Amino acid sequence: MDAPTSHTPNPRSGRRARIIAFSCLAFAFGMVGAAYASVPLYALFCKVTGYGGTTQRAEQGSATILDQTINVRFDANASPGVPWIFQPNERQVTVRLGETRQTAYHAKNNSNVPVTAQATFNVTPLVAGSYFNKIACFCFSNQTLQPGEELDMPVVFFVDPAILDDPDLKTAPTITLSYTFFPVEPVRAPVAEAAPAPAAARNAL
Repeated sequence: MDAPTSHTPNPRSGRRARIIAFSCLAFAFGMVGAAYASVPLYALFCKVTGYGGTTQRAEQGSATILDQTINVRFDANASPGVPWIFQPNERQVTVRLGETRQTAYHAKNNSNVPVTAQATFNVTPLVAGSYFNKIACFCFSNQTLQPGEELDMPVVFFVDPAILDDPDLKTAPTITLSYTFFPVEPVRAPVAEAAPAPAAARNAL
C-alpha cells in the first residue's frame, strides 16, 4: 500500500488569501467612512461622473430659445433625520426649451430645536441631466432652520434645446427634478433645566 502523500502549503495560495482578507477589511472601513460622509462623497462623485441624473451648472441663460415646450416636475423629500415639511411651491411647470425659469422649494422646521441639513438632487430620466442646466440652487450647501422657521429656496434653470438632438430624448419627455434633505448632524433634544432645590434642602446647606 502506498504511503499517504503529505500536502505542502502553496505560498501563492496563502498570499492570495491575505490579499482577499485585506481587501475585504479595507472595503468594510471604506463603507463605514462613507456612511459618515455620504453627502459630500455623493456630491463629488456625481460632479465627476455625471451619475444619477446630475444636472449641469451654467453661469447664464441659453442664447437659443425654441417654441417647443417641455414639462418639468418638482419632487421633494426629507430623510427621517430631518423633521421638516419640505415641498415645491409648484408641482409642475411648462417651459420653452432654452427659456430661463425660476421656481422655489419651501421648508419649515417642525421641531423645537435648530436643524442643519443639506440636499442632494437628481433628474429623471437620468440621461436628461446633461441638458438640465441650473443657474442657481440650494443643493450641497448647509441650510439651518430654527424651531418653527420657514424658508423659500429658489432654483433657476433652463433646459438646453440640444435635448432634441439626443436620440433617446427626441420626444422631449417630462423631466423630474428631485431634492432630498439629509441631516448634517444628529438632531439633539433640548436639555431640560435643572429644577430648583427644595427650600428645606437649600437651608440645610
